[in-house]
Amino acid sequence: MAERHGQKIKTMCVLDALRRYSDEDNPLNAQEICAYLEKNGVSAERKSVYDDISVLCDYGYDIIKTTLPKTGWFLGSRELEAPEVYLLTDAVRSARFISAKKTRELVKKLNSMLSVHQAASRENGVYFDDRLKCANEELYYNIDSLSRAISLKMKVKFKYCTRILSKKREIETVYKEMTLSPYALTWQDDHYYLIGNYEKYDNLIHLRVDRMKNVEITDSKRRNFSEVSPYTDSFDTADYVNKLFSMYGGELKTIELRCNKRIIEQVIDRFSDKIFIRNVTDGTFTFSIDAAVSEALVTWIINYGSDIEVISPAELREKILERAKKVTEIYKIEKND
Repeated sequence: MAERHGQKIKTMCVLDALRRYSDEDNPLNAQEICAYLEKNGVSAERKSVYDDISVLCDYGYDIIKTTLPKTGWFLGSRELEAPEVYLLTDAVRSARFISAKKTRELVKKLNSMLSVHQAASRENGVYFDDRLKCANEELYYNIDSLSRAISLKMKVKFKYCTRILSKKREIETVYKEMTLSPYALTWQDDHYYLIGNYEKYDNLIHLRVDRMKNVEITDSKRRNFSEVSPYTDSFDTADYVNKLFSMYGGELKTIELRCNKRIIEQVIDRFSDKIFIRNVTDGTFTFSIDAAVSEALVTWIINYGSDIEVISPAELREKILERAKKVTEIYKIEKND
């Protein structure tokens, strides 16, 4: 007797039906599964569906039989559970370095791991702003090329863009050819950065990957990071990033800060709860960090006004004072004679 059409793939089609259309609130019965199979060109009888579900359960799939809200089966566990998919889709939507087009593609792929009912209920209330998204569609290929270059320990070359305001009051993009020895990729402050050494200097720099065009792996071996950084056996990305403020470079210094107790949460959010706190009074606490003295650090400290005082170094105190004077000058009210 000839084998009925599609019988070799029927079990997988049953699994597909459960993945796409079943969840705890929407179980599928044998008749509905058969209808799905017929729609996809696979003939089936209700009794054979029971056998297929039994085979899938024996293989390890968590298929649960229920009588509420109706009799049927649903996929009890998935590679990613609904809250995990919701978390990842929100991260994709909020990440500015992911283009609007890629955002939609990734969200669609993530939602395919849910039932259509779960995905639909979520999509009705979620929004992202296209205007805040990266426009560089090369980003994903760039990340792949840079990752391979880091693994192969080879230099990369690319065009790096910056934006300027022209004399015509128009925003223009300027490109600069660069060759770097790449050491690490990191995602900080909602941007992907490449950490490496620009061949003209003996230090580390970090550049935004979304501003790169035409990334290519060269035939030249990269410079060893031990020649341009304090790291010897391996490049410590976490240590490097933790000493920067908003990915702004600067001379590394030990910085001592006195803070009002009311901003302890903000301090911990920025520096973690591993900081060593000392000189605690009724209203303040003091701690030290190793960080790059940069304009971004000055901005962060100024943001808290009188709630943070720089104890040392003197260089940073002077930068804070200089910034405060400039702000005061802008808002100075002229007195009438």
